[in-house]
Amino acid sequence: MSANLEHVRTFVTVFRTGSFTRAAGLLGVSQATVSAHVRALEAELGFALFDRGRSGVSPTGKGIELAREVSPHVDALEDAAILTSRALRKPRTVRIGGAAEILSIMVVAHLQQLIDAVQAPVRLVFGLAEDLLDDLVAGGVDIVVSAVPPRRRGIAAVPFYDEEFVLVAAPAWQAAELESIPVVAYAEDLPIIRRYWRSVFERPPAALHLAAVIPDLRGIREVVLSGMGMSVLPSYLVAGDLAEGRLVTLANPEVAPLNTLFLATRGREAESDPVIGDVAAQLRRLIR
Repeated sequence: MSANLEHVRTFVTVFRTGSFTRAAGLLGVSQATVSAHVRALEAELGFALFDRGRSGVSPTGKGIELAREVSPHVDALEDAAILTSRALRKPRTVRIGGAAEILSIMVVAHLQQLIDAVQAPVRLVFGLAEDLLDDLVAGGVDIVVSAVPPRRRGIAAVPFYDEEFVLVAAPAWQAAELESIPVVAYAEDLPIIRRYWRSVFERPPAALHLAAVIPDLRGIREVVLSGMGMSVLPSYLVAGDLAEGRLVTLANPEVAPLNTLFLATRGREAESDPVIGDVAAQLRRLIR
């Protein structure tokens, strides 16, 4: 066998992502090129590597065996290429994706420390977790602080921080019945509030009155501070307000509802790429 190394690399990428389209995005080539590489490798080997279907591709038995055999070697070659390129080129910009609230509050204030630590320019990309994870697969960002567990092929993720949520309002609402207090929510279906209600009160928030929808937790905080109503917010966002009495908690459960944040990278980049590894380490230190 004298298979083209580029064809083998393409095969491994399709195997890990489960998609010709995603593999093309990661490799920076067209889907037609990915298909041509896989077909050429299959023709040389004399057997199919993937079963094609409307919902995507899945590896054949021989495809799985080949991936197990060649993947470590492809990874080793890519690791060597990363180290070589770092030595030959200027530092690249590292793109960090995450929710605007948590990056703005916990990272922006220490951005110079982060840049100095990793010795590379940094670009923050704000967005929803699912969209950012799609961008990560496609190569649009390098690392994502995700509020949802990443369940995509080709992505490695580690849990590193638990957000604690609290039900808060201005002091004027402290003695009111919860159902009488207007609600300020992140979305119309009350995703954060619904989860809190089920966890703390063991029922859905069916009787609540929605006053406003603001898809930014910092905006919700400002409105709640003004006295418009109540909302469920992460404790890191309102800790100072609670300490100084500008906001009060309307429930004090023994165990506060938590949401785990994950650091997500492409494949083994947190280990194979020193810059991504350094960024991940610094984010763990800053987001706490």
